[in-house]
Amino acid sequence: MESNLGKLIKALRVGKKMTLKQISEKTELSISFLSQVERGKSSITLESLKKISEALDVSPSYFFSEEPAAAKTRLHRGSRVSPRKQEPPFVFEDLSGDLANPLMEPILVTLLPHDEKGTPFVHKGQEFVYVLEGVLTLLLGDEEIDLYPGDSIHMESSTPHNWFNRTSEQVRFLCVNCLPKA
Repeated sequence: MESNLGKLIKALRVGKKMTLKQISEKTELSISFLSQVERGKSSITLESLKKISEALDVSPSYFFSEEPAAAKTRLHRGSRVSPRKQEPPFVFEDLSGDLANPLMEPILVTLLPHDEKGTPFVHKGQEFVYVLEGVLTLLLGDEEIDLYPGDSIHMESSTPHNWFNRTSEQVRFLCVNCLPKA
């Protein structure tokens, strides 16, 4: 998974004619770390993936899509299949269609047990989180909040934040990123 993720990041970066230095400046991640990720030599955290995604102007779910959506509208039926155990300790499932210039990015996120890595980060827009399964720990500014199934939060993404799964069970939640209007 890591090498495929790295290959996708590199292909997108090269396709957008961006250098590692440009991505490094936008993400505040080192050039050597970015190079190692692209070569599959280093693991990536959710925080780093979100930074790279923002720098490349795509949703983090872009890197987990099996194939691009063919239609302008997409119906997504719930899945009964458990996500594969893999590195990194999270799975993104893009729930959006293939609309041009979307204003929101709905993503189904699964955090595997004991995911406690990362530091708070910020990005553009707003974020809505709705917990479906498990206990999601949200670090929001200086506050740590445990969210249980049925709990939700709507926040400015400019507030430093991050998600964690500090339990021995998987956590599933819907995350909708609302992008600012251009």
